[in-house]
Amino acid sequence: MEQHALVFALIGVLGIGAQWIAWRTGWPAIALMLAAGVIAGPITGLIVPEQIFGELLEPMISVAVALILFEGGLSLNFRELRKTEGAVTRLMMIGIPLGWVLGALACYYVAGLVWPVAILFAGILVVTGPTVVIPLLRQSNIAARPRAILKWEAIVNDPFGALCAVITYEYLRRVDQGGTLISVVVALLGAAVVSGLIGYAMARAIAWAFPRGHVPEYLKAPVLLVAVIGTFVLSNLIQQETGLLAVTVMGVAVANMRLDSLRDIHPFKENVTVLLISGVFVILSASLNFEVLRLFEWRFAAFLLALLFLVRPATVLIALAFSKIPWNERLLVAWIAPRGVVAVAVSGLFALRLDQLGYGNGNILVTLSFAVVVATIIAHGFSIRFVARWLKVTGAMQKGLLIVGSTPWSIALARQIQSLGLPVSITDSSWQRLSAARQVGIATYHGELLAEATEERLDLSQFQVLVATTENEAYNALVCSEFAHHIGRDSVYQLGGSGDDHDHRSLPGALRGRAMFTAGHGVEDILRREAAGWTFRSTRISEQFNFDHARSALPDEADMLFVLRKDGRIRFFTHAARPMPQKGDIVVSYGPSRHADPEARLQFQNGEAVA
Repeated sequence: MEQHALVFALIGVLGIGAQWIAWRTGWPAIALMLAAGVIAGPITGLIVPEQIFGELLEPMISVAVALILFEGGLSLNFRELRKTEGAVTRLMMIGIPLGWVLGALACYYVAGLVWPVAILFAGILVVTGPTVVIPLLRQSNIAARPRAILKWEAIVNDPFGALCAVITYEYLRRVDQGGTLISVVVALLGAAVVSGLIGYAMARAIAWAFPRGHVPEYLKAPVLLVAVIGTFVLSNLIQQETGLLAVTVMGVAVANMRLDSLRDIHPFKENVTVLLISGVFVILSASLNFEVLRLFEWRFAAFLLALLFLVRPATVLIALAFSKIPWNERLLVAWIAPRGVVAVAVSGLFALRLDQLGYGNGNILVTLSFAVVVATIIAHGFSIRFVARWLKVTGAMQKGLLIVGSTPWSIALARQIQSLGLPVSITDSSWQRLSAARQVGIATYHGELLAEATEERLDLSQFQVLVATTENEAYNALVCSEFAHHIGRDSVYQLGGSGDDHDHRSLPGALRGRAMFTAGHGVEDILRREAAGWTFRSTRISEQFNFDHARSALPDEADMLFVLRKDGRIRFFTHAARPMPQKGDIVVSYGPSRHADPEARLQFQNGEAVA
């Protein structure tokens, strides 16, 4: 029992550790998780999933994939789909059948598989899958439209790949009993429709029960998880592998019903998905058997090249022909198609079933699927950033700042940031207040930042930091609390809100952003300093002029505001954090103007302005 507990802990450490290393280094997380599983499994033997989980391994992985697909469906908004210019529909309606046909031809003529096995394996390979695409997109700076296309394709097409394999298997199983291809397809499509209706009905039930208070807040996340698993299992009882379609439909339906109750559940679901993706990758990678590599032949290498450079590009380019998608974005989508280790598990399952039906190539199927997974993860994982830059389909090369609230002080701050070469935007619900920012050439967004439409109109991925500077400190705290999950709690700042967490009269830290300035100045403090003529000043740190020198050159009452790192990252001085500038960094301070009339300047003692 203790050994099993150690293995569970090791799986968690390897999976999350690989994702953390990927975050720190910029390496593809999917490649690191694959390497971690292979090292812990077939190389060292520390993790042997078949011995630990036994017969529970397959259903456990299936449920995990179902939850991942559902959470992915929750991120699919039809407003985002409209931005893809019909590309996702084309990839479904044209790409899946075409990829299936081209893949089967490659499997038969290049890899040398017999026709039944070639057709089945090609069905498995028509899709990519969220377990590999989502971690890849999370670490890549890709423009919004190709990112949306790849995400939608991975999640929506994933169930159809399983259905393609099931159609082939069911036909092979029933052909000796007089079954025809039409009867098999009709039966499976009927089962798929029923499963989709089950998923939609469950989504409607959730949408009815949650807003009416029939489920308490503390049970909403557990009820949702159980509902997903129940929908998956029920659909699979009707027809194997249709459960993935049911949970995908359920996720997409719930996402587009605009339930306020789900806003608090989203972070929990995403955390669960990160854990599941990490665990699934490590477990299935550890399940790989190097013995199958002995069956690897030269023609398999030729098949991998055909899959990478012929089948996938031809499928995407033909499917997106005459569409509004630019050629550079089409080429990126045509190149990026990593397959996950789930394909190995599915291939192994169908290999055993094909052996029972008397068809060979079972072991070869496992070998080939393993080779496809490794080749696509390495090829696409390590090349996506280079290819995106080469095709000029990256997002903003340097992420900037979003300032909430157009005031004279925030406009002066934006101009200072702009002078340092960093992108900056100001948002406000008042068109009149934004006019001053527009007049000095600062990018603006007119609208209520907390409105739901903001998600469609404002791309938050272009910002590394949010600064709330309105004259309402409570609104500043609300904005920071709302967007801390999107931008990062350590990257949302506000004026005011630095009260003591133990003081019942102040907002707790979990409900506010990081307070700007080490003294945690509020709105009124800034207004007094602004009236006194205070200004911003930037200083570059060098070996000859270090941070201590920069600080001593300022007036005693001046405040350090933020540090701009050499790599473009920005960190504010707060009441709780004081970043240490290094050589090459730029320090921006806020203090009395050197040119102000000394008699008109205000001095500050204990935070109070005195003449």
